[in-house]
Amino acid sequence: MSRPVSHWLLLVALAVMWGSSFALTRIAVAEMTPAMLVAGRNVIAACGLMLLVLLLRRAFPRGRRVWSFMLAIAIVGNMMPFLLISWGQQRIDSGLAGILMAVMPLLTLVLAHFLVPGERMVPHRLAGFVVGFLGILTLVGPTALLEMGGQGETLLAQLAVLAGAACYAVNAIISRHKPSSDAWSTSALVLGMAWLLTMPLAAATWPVDMPIVPVLSAGALWAVVVLGLVCTALGSVVYFTLVAAAGPTFLSLINYLIPVWAVLIGALFLGERPELHHLLAMGLILAGVGWSQRR
Repeated sequence: MSRPVSHWLLLVALAVMWGSSFALTRIAVAEMTPAMLVAGRNVIAACGLMLLVLLLRRAFPRGRRVWSFMLAIAIVGNMMPFLLISWGQQRIDSGLAGILMAVMPLLTLVLAHFLVPGERMVPHRLAGFVVGFLGILTLVGPTALLEMGGQGETLLAQLAVLAGAACYAVNAIISRHKPSSDAWSTSALVLGMAWLLTMPLAAATWPVDMPIVPVLSAGALWAVVVLGLVCTALGSVVYFTLVAAAGPTFLSLINYLIPVWAVLIGALFLGERPELHHLLAMGLILAGVGWSQRR
């Protein structure tokens, strides 16, 4: 039995939203600290979603167990990886970050094997992930690989992005085990929790020469708004819907699709011309995706 088309459409939509967040984050952290950015995008996302939840009269989650899961998701799936990756992106290039984030599906594969019924690490899944990871390496090229031995802040940034990828892998498992709840209201509450948890750090890292209401350039302001409303708010709803319907291992394939989107958006909107190794990488990535999902 093949997967429904809706699963693939949601996966591609989420890849577009989350894949675009890397460029937007780079624009925003040039004018604010990572904690300020994470708090800003989360409060925009939480307020926007909560307004929709009230207008649509969606049911709020009830019960101590589901609220415990939401708190865990706010910490492990939002606050921690957002902070780690935003901090890391200040110090390493996007190619190296792509290699490091590609560790997430491999970690999810191992965790799901032990923690999620029906998500066994059978040979064809392992082969598909290996082919997809080779596509990631082909896409970013050998230059980024040479930077893996960096020292000082560069090495710390690599470890930060790796830790962010590990957080996403753990969060996929947590979300899979979360009791069923409305995706819209759950997303709004999780983002609100993450905002409250991040605010003390944002206040502690607020630059002394910056006013309470920061004055940002138009580019940075739009980056934060789009990150909040699209990449975070809408992305969270799609995420909860997809992980409940398709499982964490299928969702982890997004880390193979995000680099493909980066190549496409560069060609379509930035005038970049994909090279031969970019096209080869896309072929490997899509082949890995297809092979790992054989049934």
